[in-house]
Amino acid sequence: MQRIDYRTCPYPVREDLIEAQRTAWRRIATPGAFLDGARRVAVACEVRNAPGCALCRRRKKALSPFSVDGAHDAPGTLTAAETEAVHRVVTDPGRLSRSWLDGLFADGLADTAYIEIVSVVAIVMVVDAFRRALGLAPFDLPEPLPGAPSGHAAPGARDHDGWVRLVAPEDAAPADGRLYDGPTPAPVVKALSLVPEAKHAYWEMAEAHYLPSAEMPDFATEVRAIDRMQMEVLASRVSALHQCVY
Repeated sequence: MQRIDYRTCPYPVREDLIEAQRTAWRRIATPGAFLDGARRVAVACEVRNAPGCALCRRRKKALSPFSVDGAHDAPGTLTAAETEAVHRVVTDPGRLSRSWLDGLFADGLADTAYIEIVSVVAIVMVVDAFRRALGLAPFDLPEPLPGAPSGHAAPGARDHDGWVRLVAPEDAAPADGRLYDGPTPAPVVKALSLVPEAKHAYWEMAEAHYLPSAEMPDFATEVRAIDRMQMEVLASRVSALHQCVY
């Protein structure tokens, strides 16, 4: 497996970022809660295939993605519902809908598997975008590791105001690990909480690239090379370009 390092990078990269990416890449290859290592790596592969998918390009141009039928350009390693989840989240996130997600569930995709897929998608997109920003080629995807998924879903997950079950801070269980740093986590921080392993895998990497969750409410914090106001301008612009509903 290609080593995650930046020795050839013309710019200095913080050690905590490098270590966060190494940990995230290992987690992609490791059996998760509901997907084994091979399936998790297959999801990561589809993240990179999706932008070149002819069906996704036609749907992106259409007034409604639901008006375009067809099959995704994919090797068939994943189920049709899994492939649809990856491709749509990658290529057209601003037009996802509750009815679309319910359709995936009706086609046999469990909500727990969907959350784990979203976690892997987000990890790969963050690391690949980081590399592109530095003018570097993407890392090779890891080789899957053997083992069985843990099967752990948060027992306190309930229907709240999202499309999938979430864990409120008061419903977190010891087996979930430390899901939140405070009593009022932002909705985006709760989004993956149905599958704690998926939540930890993404957010432990994301906090190194952005901010620790506990520091997000403090707009006076200065823990990066640019100040918080500059960070939020950049974050808002990137969110808009990626059609992020948050």
